[in-house]
Amino acid sequence: MAQNNPQLIGALRQTADRLDNGAAYEWGHMGRCNCGHLLQTITHMSGYQIVKTLDFQLDEWSEYANDYCPGTGQKVEDLFTALQDVGFLREDVIHLENLSDRRVLARLGNGKPRHLRRNNVADVTLYMRTLADLLEEEPA
Repeated sequence: MAQNNPQLIGALRQTADRLDNGAAYEWGHMGRCNCGHLLQTITHMSGYQIVKTLDFQLDEWSEYANDYCPGTGQKVEDLFTALQDVGFLREDVIHLENLSDRRVLARLGNGKPRHLRRNNVADVTLYMRTLADLLEEEPA
């Protein structure tokens, strides 16, 4: 699971706030999906800049995370490095895209995993805030 890092916790909450305030959201868009929005917050890049960095490939973040291999020199490496620098790991990317971390879902369902829709902004922001709360409670 992601690490207790104040920068990551703040980025998750800031991203959720931005989405709640109407930021353009599109789950199938690499720069405006769940992970794309978190990257916007962490890197200060626009959704367009993120997609441009990826040479306009329309893969999913979970696919990049599954195939990611550091040291390849691919442009996506810089984006994964930015996430890792704040304690957000490859597995966390997959969970964020699919809203699937069992600890987050169990917290939301009072101990019973709750189902969230990965392309629903309200579910995305709830997931991000709950993840931030969980991370904040962990020892640093």
